[in-house]
Amino acid sequence: MSQLAATESRSAPNLPERVLPQLAWYFLRLGTWGFGGPIALAGYMQRDLVEEKRWFTKQEYLDGLALAQLAPGPLAAQLAMYLGLLRGGTLGASLVALAFIAPSFLMVLAISFFYVKFGGLPWMQTAFYGVGAAVVAIIARSAFKLIKTAIGKDKLLWSIFLVLLAATAITEREIVWLFLAGGLVSLVVKAQPKIVPSVKSFTLLAAGSVGGSTSLFLQILLFFTKSSLFVFGSGLAIVPFLHGGIVLDRHWLSEQQFIDAVAVAMITPGPVVITVGFIGYIAGGLSGAIAAALGVFLPVYLVVVIAGPFYKKFAGNPQLRAFVQGVTAAATGAIAGAIIVLARRSVTDVPTILIAIISLLLLFKWKIPEPLLIIAAAIAGLFLRR
Repeated sequence: MSQLAATESRSAPNLPERVLPQLAWYFLRLGTWGFGGPIALAGYMQRDLVEEKRWFTKQEYLDGLALAQLAPGPLAAQLAMYLGLLRGGTLGASLVALAFIAPSFLMVLAISFFYVKFGGLPWMQTAFYGVGAAVVAIIARSAFKLIKTAIGKDKLLWSIFLVLLAATAITEREIVWLFLAGGLVSLVVKAQPKIVPSVKSFTLLAAGSVGGSTSLFLQILLFFTKSSLFVFGSGLAIVPFLHGGIVLDRHWLSEQQFIDAVAVAMITPGPVVITVGFIGYIAGGLSGAIAAALGVFLPVYLVVVIAGPFYKKFAGNPQLRAFVQGVTAAATGAIAGAIIVLARRSVTDVPTILIAIISLLLLFKWKIPEPLLIIAAAIAGLFLRR
């Protein structure tokens, strides 16, 4: 009996008396100092909250991770909200979301303000000369990691990946119906359902856009809401969606500003997708930044609060998993295609080629932290273009 009791004690959460305030405080600190992208942030949560503090059991953490991988939305933010939901219901999810997202959002606002105020200065343009090449390398490593984890040796998923890679590289924009088609192809081949939804209905849903007469705040809000629904796992999955919609279609940002926006995501802690705040600020000022952040994170929050308590009932559904696998392969292909698109603008001469190659070597061989790489690339840009 004593051994059984000891086992149960190790598996049960060791909760402090006022767990919700302490949980919110933890995520406030993680949002302030947590660098490294979604996988690293999820790893910090496992180390701190499961292994060290024991506020959650391993199974609770794994359940949250599974939901974050299965549902659309940035992985780290979704996992954090789910853990808050477990310990404090809707209030817990709300507090954790605010604590986790607010620090990096405020940092992005500060960067955006100075970027707009001093963006025309030659020294800033020179610094981003090197940063752009490093950003391409960072996205390339992200795509490589996603290929290993999400595609593996699956021939069907590789086919979907290659189609989206080519489509994104050629058209230089997001093609939402191809993402949906990738999910449907995977669904039909891997776990054919009794009733297959028509591709046309999905296409019409995805193609919905806001008319030119709508306020800019609402345009930004709805655009980023749509984009958020196709972000699975890595926050960088949103990059190909944003490039076509923001740079080519709506002209809210220039090519260089878009590259700079991705760089901002790398030098700020917290969720990588917080770069949407920078994009929204450039497009529409403070209200634009708020609209962009709401558009990306509100759907994530609603998924956690509404589906979180019930997701175990459908988490093992083979049709749903097959669809998500197809969409994830499509998103990975789009990220790979975006690398080609961004490289055409940022890797244009011998110095930027060298920066990109060296950045890749540092990321793969020595795993240098991304913020340090961005700073080093900025210094290199200043030195090379002085």
